[in-house]
Order: sequence, then structure tokens, then C-alpha cells
Amino acid sequence: MALHAPSLADIERLAQAAVEQLPELFRDHLGSVILKVEDFPDEEVMEAMGLETPFDILGLYWGHPVGDAGAGQTGAMPPTIFLYRRPLLDEWAEGGDSLEHLVAHVLIHEVGHHFGLSDDDMHALEDMVD
Repeated sequence: MALHAPSLADIERLAQAAVEQLPELFRDHLGSVILKVEDFPDEEVMEAMGLETPFDILGLYWGHPVGDAGAGQTGAMPPTIFLYRRPLLDEWAEGGDSLEHLVAHVLIHEVGHHFGLSDDDMHALEDMVD
């Protein structure tokens, strides 16, 4: 029996399942947020974040937080949450958490950035999902 690493689609399914576990108040305001799962961050992200390797980031929120004056600018790209499959798989292989838990943790952190939440707020939200 051949074993295969979880695919981009597998990670996306885990992320969508995590979104479904969020409180309704949060889910209602995520309709315009795009979720993208990619193997690695692109060169632009690498440079903007000052990353040494593409394994240095698990996820990224790109956009203006809800309520930010720039959020509704004409021509602005829609807010996007990126999850990076290969760094996530490496973190999963090294850690003790399930892949589902890790993906949910990273997703919730990025959702927190969309809502302009503090790290403490994000930890409380994660506790609701766990």
C-alpha cells in the first residue's frame, strides 16, 4: 500500500472544516475572504516577510482587517488567507499535534488578522474550536 503526503486539496478540506467550526459571527464575515493553499510562499512574500527559507512561514493573511478604512477601496485585491502545504507538513512531522489541529491553528491565526484581533483574542478563539 502506497502512502502519499496530504495534497493541496486535502489541506484545503481541513481548512474548510476548521472554518465550519468557527462561531457563526466570524463565519458570516468571511464570505469575501479567499482561501488559497499553496506549496510554498512566492518570492514576493519571501522578500516582503524577510524569510530565509520558504519553510519559515505556515500561513499568511493578505489584505486589510475588517473595519480598516482601506478595506473597501476600489481595485483592492480581496482579502486572502494563504496556507503553505509543505511547511505545514514539515511542522506536522516534527510536532505532536494532528494535521487537522495544526491547520486549524494556523487558519484561526490568519482569520484573527482579518478581524484585527490581538494574539490573546486569537488564543481564546482557538480554545473555542478545540
